[in-house]
Amino acid sequence: MNVHFIAIGGSAMHNLAIALSRKGYVVSGSDDEIFEPSKSRLEKEGILPQQMGWDSQNINASIDAVILGMHARIDNPELLRAKELNIPIFSYPEYLHEQSKNKTRVVIGGSHGKTTITSMILHACRELGKDVDYMVGAQLEGYDCMVKLSDNAEVIILEGDEYLSSPIDRRPKFHLYKPNIALLSGIAWDHINVFPTFENYVSQFDIFCELIEPSGKLIYNENDPEIVTLAAKHQNHVEAISYSTPSYEVTEAGTCLHRNSESYDLKLFGEHNLQNLMGAMRVCEAIGISNKDFLTSLSNFTGAGKRLQKVVESNDFIMFKDFAHSPSKLKATTKAVKEQFANRKLIACMELHTFSSLQKEFLPQYKNCMDQADLALVYFSPYVVAHKKLEPISIDQVFEGFGGGITVATNTNEVVEFINEHVESNSALLMMSSGNFDGVDYDQLGNSLIEKLG
Repeated sequence: MNVHFIAIGGSAMHNLAIALSRKGYVVSGSDDEIFEPSKSRLEKEGILPQQMGWDSQNINASIDAVILGMHARIDNPELLRAKELNIPIFSYPEYLHEQSKNKTRVVIGGSHGKTTITSMILHACRELGKDVDYMVGAQLEGYDCMVKLSDNAEVIILEGDEYLSSPIDRRPKFHLYKPNIALLSGIAWDHINVFPTFENYVSQFDIFCELIEPSGKLIYNENDPEIVTLAAKHQNHVEAISYSTPSYEVTEAGTCLHRNSESYDLKLFGEHNLQNLMGAMRVCEAIGISNKDFLTSLSNFTGAGKRLQKVVESNDFIMFKDFAHSPSKLKATTKAVKEQFANRKLIACMELHTFSSLQKEFLPQYKNCMDQADLALVYFSPYVVAHKKLEPISIDQVFEGFGGGITVATNTNEVVEFINEHVESNSALLMMSSGNFDGVDYDQLGNSLIEKLG
């Protein structure tokens, strides 16, 4: 097979390109700009484009398929040439479905927890020697490529993103996978630029449930009322399997989970994480892994990449970074850290970085979501707002959107000054963003705080 990627440098696209190259496909690609780590990874596999830019000459009749990334535009010259030659054009999720038609497809969906649940499943499979293919949207520790496609694995685990598939396919990605086993972790409005109302957003998950294969399984979080409603609606054509928060107690090392008269010591913590764990357990049960084996295998699981990840720790200070950016994620993460470190002063800092979070219409969704913190700061960059071509937002609008009780900063130096002023002995610092507060070096900051505290 000869496959060409238009916009090969994307975080998801370059992983798929590497996976296909390792499978023995002839892979070519193009992009107008490729950043690290995509650039080095593609170069290592020998599939980095020789020059940047689009060129219709890259497309010829020898190509069996073109895979189109979201970064490309609908007037891309390579795309237009592929259409002229009637070469099959796939979006990223369409091609994953093409590669997994003969496998049991497990799709992990929901507004939050997808990467964590997927990584828990993969961790158990790896620990227990179960061979599965996979696609994960984030870089996980211990993996050099987040897509694996083989001829041998009977099961594929797919992280089901609800964002759009490609510039010429406006369907959400997870509508294209048609799962045999589906999981829904929860619904909280996101991607306001694509789904302008909460009802429109929820309807995408409704359609996802309709697309589960006949006699398939829907594993759902019964702690989420929107998901419960969907499960009830679709229970006639799928087997609905619920999960919920397990019985647990906080320990110094993490959590002790109690189930069926047995206890399991875990390194992860937080009610939201434990719900994710139960969802992952139900998926593993559906692909032939016992509950006991699953829970035992998770004893050394410390979390998914950038999801409540410890940066530094000393006797009287701990710092975490987290990918949390939506209201539901912010609330769950702040609550988890405060519950785990109840006797410590919690300083929570959050960056408004995504398209949705930087819109004044969306800001009220954040009301009270950082209330568990002892001190909270919210940062946004007016430059980023302008770069995304959004209507300007003010400090007052952010303050009111969060329900007050926070400090609002628009400069990175203000963030660092706030942290240095308030971090003291017996405190915890939580940095939440899908970016990096416009250049804050978390490791350097954490080490400087430990040094300051002595």
